Amino acid sequence: MVNGDGAHERTEEAESKQDGNSETDGGEESNEQEVIVIQDTGFTVKIQAPGTEPFDLQVSPQEMVQEIHQVLMDREDTCHRTCFSLQLDGNVLDNFAELKSIEGLQEGSLLKVVEEPYTVREARIHVRHIRDLLKSLDPSDAYNGVDCNSLSFLSIFTDGDLGDSGKRKKKGNELEQIDCTPPEHILPGSKDRPLVPLQPHNKDWKPMQCLKVLTMSGWNPPPGNRKMHGDLMYLYMVTVEERHVSITASTRGFYLNQSTTYTFNPKPSNPSFLSHSLVELLSQISPAFKKNFTALQKRRVQRHPFERIATPFQVYSWTAPQVDHAMDCVRAEDAYTSRLGYEEHIPGQTRDWNEELQTTRELPRKNLPERLLRERAIFKVHSDFAAAATRGAMAVIDGNVMAINPGEETRMQMFIWNNIFFSLGFDVRDHYRELGGDAAAHAAPTNDLNGVRAYGAVDVEGLYTLGTVVVDYRGYRVTAQSIIPGILEREQEQSVIYGSIDFGKTVVSHSKYLELLEKTSRPLKVQSHNVLNEKNETVELCSSVECKGIIGNDGRHYILDLLRTFPPDLNFLPVDGEELPLESRRQGFPRQHRHRLACLRQELIEAFVEHRYLLFMKMAALQLMQQKVSRDKNNSNIPGLAQAKELAETLVAEDGSCIDPKSREVVLNACKAVGSISNTSFDIRFNPDIFSPGVRFPDDSADDVQKQKQLLKDAAFFLVSCQIPSLVKDCLDHSALPMDGATLTESLHQRGINVRYLGTVLEFVDKTPAKAQLEHFYRIGIGELITRCAKHIFKTYLQGVELSALSAAVSHFLNCFLSSFPDSVAHLPPDELVSRRKSRKRRNRVPGGGDNTAWASLTPNELWKNIASEAKSYYHFTIECESVDQVVEKYGLQKTTLLREISVKTGIQILIKEYNFDSRHKPAFTEEDILNIFPVVKHVNPKASDAFHFFQSGQAKVQQGFLKEGCELINEALNLFNNVYGAMHVEICACLRLLARLNYIMGDHPEALSNQQKAVLMSERVLGIEHPNTIQEYMHLSLYCFANGQLSTALKLLYRARYLMLLVSGENHPEMALLDSNIGLVLHGVMEYDLSLRFLENALTINTKYHGSRSLKVALSHHLVARVYESKAEFRSALQHEKEGYTIYKNQMGEAHEKTRESSEYLKYLTQQAVALQRTMNEIYKNGSNASITPLKFTAPSMASVLEQLNIINGIIFIPLSQKDLENLKAEVQRRQQLQELGKSEEPTEDRPLELEDKIPID
Repeated sequence: MVNGDGAHERTEEAESKQDGNSETDGGEESNEQEVIVIQDTGFTVKIQAPGTEPFDLQVSPQEMVQEIHQVLMDREDTCHRTCFSLQLDGNVLDNFAELKSIEGLQEGSLLKVVEEPYTVREARIHVRHIRDLLKSLDPSDAYNGVDCNSLSFLSIFTDGDLGDSGKRKKKGNELEQIDCTPPEHILPGSKDRPLVPLQPHNKDWKPMQCLKVLTMSGWNPPPGNRKMHGDLMYLYMVTVEERHVSITASTRGFYLNQSTTYTFNPKPSNPSFLSHSLVELLSQISPAFKKNFTALQKRRVQRHPFERIATPFQVYSWTAPQVDHAMDCVRAEDAYTSRLGYEEHIPGQTRDWNEELQTTRELPRKNLPERLLRERAIFKVHSDFAAAATRGAMAVIDGNVMAINPGEETRMQMFIWNNIFFSLGFDVRDHYRELGGDAAAHAAPTNDLNGVRAYGAVDVEGLYTLGTVVVDYRGYRVTAQSIIPGILEREQEQSVIYGSIDFGKTVVSHSKYLELLEKTSRPLKVQSHNVLNEKNETVELCSSVECKGIIGNDGRHYILDLLRTFPPDLNFLPVDGEELPLESRRQGFPRQHRHRLACLRQELIEAFVEHRYLLFMKMAALQLMQQKVSRDKNNSNIPGLAQAKELAETLVAEDGSCIDPKSREVVLNACKAVGSISNTSFDIRFNPDIFSPGVRFPDDSADDVQKQKQLLKDAAFFLVSCQIPSLVKDCLDHSALPMDGATLTESLHQRGINVRYLGTVLEFVDKTPAKAQLEHFYRIGIGELITRCAKHIFKTYLQGVELSALSAAVSHFLNCFLSSFPDSVAHLPPDELVSRRKSRKRRNRVPGGGDNTAWASLTPNELWKNIASEAKSYYHFTIECESVDQVVEKYGLQKTTLLREISVKTGIQILIKEYNFDSRHKPAFTEEDILNIFPVVKHVNPKASDAFHFFQSGQAKVQQGFLKEGCELINEALNLFNNVYGAMHVEICACLRLLARLNYIMGDHPEALSNQQKAVLMSERVLGIEHPNTIQEYMHLSLYCFANGQLSTALKLLYRARYLMLLVSGENHPEMALLDSNIGLVLHGVMEYDLSLRFLENALTINTKYHGSRSLKVALSHHLVARVYESKAEFRSALQHEKEGYTIYKNQMGEAHEKTRESSEYLKYLTQQAVALQRTMNEIYKNGSNASITPLKFTAPSMASVLEQLNIINGIIFIPLSQKDLENLKAEVQRRQQLQELGKSEEPTEDRPLELEDKIPID
């Protein structure tokens, strides 16, 4: 028996070892085979456009002909053409054909660009394209949040593109004189938080005017007789030289006609300048246009592509300068068409969103190329749908869409626009009366969206969800959904064949739905269960009762209303007769919540099941051990590992047939103990209907229900007892470092903690012994809690404001919230008095048209009272403050930070200028300071699964030390990400950052620089210019700049990062220590010693505060400060700091450790220097001017030594790859030491590999 066991164990282990790799490797190998399929080798074709030299273009066989069109429309010399065909040997190529399918197209083929006759559609596209070219450097689209444009400022700090300037600057003297002094407000200790530097002035944006006016003429459309002459439309222009011209767009091109503003004369003028492109025409009649247009295009193509590519989802900026409003015919036209921008290209009128969303899901997914195609299609449709839904939701709230039930009162109205269904987040027809009325109706859409996200991620074939987007705009919550075919013609009662439309009073089920939902039950941890219907018959469900199944006219099985996909959260759901564990009751749970829809997050369910699984394994292993010990006393030395392995085997045999009875009993006990739904294997699922008010369960499942109730209590307790403490622990050891509200929320969500627990989390932090080291976390948490309470109040406050008073109301609210001015009075717009008299007569129908002025009576005192009571009732947290100044004083908050948080959360855009919040004589904001109000949008983010697996296995390889393989995998992931998402995406940003880091570690600095530059640009564009992630990207980029010898750029980038950090979270934050150490080191490198000390000493203070005075980080900080003092020849101070560092090393690592030895060497050296200096001084005192002085060695630090310290503090570790590499590394280190023959002034270069065991603090 035992031998058998042993043999079994050995193979097991071998298998598990292989398993560890085989899963990934097997996957990768098959993947790599497939990847090769996609990247068929590219080839080069020649392109000949009219009037230009032929040029070469690199293309790939997968591309469509259309993509070559796009390239030509973007190239500087061909960008003015839109209406052309590509011809190969006189044959026109089909736009939608893939290049590989075209006969005769090969390396070196010549493609001719042939001008085609215009149609009205082509003429419109041409005018729109020319307008886009003229506006290509104008940031106003980014400020207005349209067409997926967003801001980026990196190029201002790097003076254009890093790659080129790096090569240019190298030639001059290495330490060129650079002005290193930062602006006053960036220095440590400065209390000033200006807003204007957030958007530095970009000289590229100085508009080069090419045209004064380009607009549609009032003579459109052409009358019948002119249509028969080929007139398509008329344009009106004013050139920079003030020449007014009328232009005809005809099938042959554009020419001047003889019309004026008031007389119509469509005859061509003489000369008519007939040209195929508008640009050619204008260049002939306006010299200024010709000159400026050329310059503009030069500048446009010089910009980094990432500065101008559209982002997948719109990013809004909460600040903007005053932008002049210029005439723009395309914008004017877009505003009044229901279609979006380029959708005129799409045949048919509006898009059938539901059909598009569902057909992309049905695409095949058997191999990698198919999956990529499918994921790309899904992602594209989702981002288009989100844009259309957002636009529609704004139109609905602004009152520009007619309701489908116009007779009802405004809050009950529903809308259809562009094939999307819109409903408002109010409790219509008392649907949610039992669950919390309007509060429940407000929470339901986001819960539903989470459900859609979860089912979408499981991606079961044959089960369909609706496209869903939730938009918060002007105080209203709008849900936008795609429309199930045929649902509008039928009554809901007839069409629902699964689930319940009245919260469980009547329930129906359907075998096909059960079969489909059964496939989601395991990944989503949903237990199938029986409930009773109104006739007391048992009905089987595999989801919550509200989840409805409807078969559309297209025959697809849809599920909707997924608001209870995840089980209820008992900490916020008091139930009569149910008790929570004592520990929870002590903390005040269960708490009353606004609504009864509070449910646990998916992340929590996953964490809880994981936790239970470990528990299960432990228990079973323990019982098996006991059995073994009692069974064979004579052979008790069998290691526990074997049993655990054997157990793992028994779990696999789910039917439990081949297990010996003893083990079966063990598994049974363990299953019971952890609440598994099966008795023979570990399987935890939740019944989402437990505690739903209308649902009744049959008697025979009473046991099950009891078990499920217990499981829910356990999960709720797990959140409070495990997840919150683990979050706080992660913040203490700095593995979680939130910097602002959004990153704080993210770190809560990652651990499955809902934001409604924020008060509980803060109380827990308050009771933690190490509270001082969590000050940053507590401060950000309080700020988040306050701005969220303010947001809740602002929501209802805005609902009562009519459109004409919007900016007055928003500025008044911000004054009450942030200004120290005690009696802030709202200015009612004067014309309101007129309109109010009129509006009494008619019932206004716009949801946002409340004709009241109650908002004007809000006072700061009242607002802060409301915030405190909201904090108490929603977060169960007490804020004892009556005004903004008390809050700022008590919790160390900053008003600019609060302004940013509230603006981002509510979509306010304010004028960028310096606000005086602290004046007691006048309010900080006037209505002119409120520029816009944007929607806040929640939507599904479809994932690129294959790319993500590559990325993860790349990361794993890197962590095991296989840098080269890791690098290849991550490059592969990058290709796949680009394939699915296009060029811009958060995940691509992470990919580029990791690649840059690997390039850097492997010594390829220019490549690191190029990848990191992309990462910074992308982070600015996709996340926002002051997002914490962007700040980090700036820091990485500055390190690579320094390594590339671009010192002044490195400093500018660090100063930018510091400014953003001060704005977003203030100086008091552990990350600031890292930033300041970086700045201090670079300044040390350029010999700005005094400045360097200010930053390094600040870093030392912050490190001491957040890591405790005994930490290795602090020792390193002391050492860095000592080096600067040494360079200044202030040896006494240097000795003092190095001694502190030495003590820490000695206590933490012991005398013999290499760090301790280095530190003691350095101390000896400093002492010698100090003695030598003293001798020299004495000599001078004694003998006066004729003393013989031995020259002292004062050395500027070498760049290599500064870089090395930068690498250490930024946690960059050079991992040895193999014995051979180790030897190379050693040789390299020795070479460096010889290079650095600068006495012992430099810290001895350590053998890098040792750092891993050293536990040198790594961020």
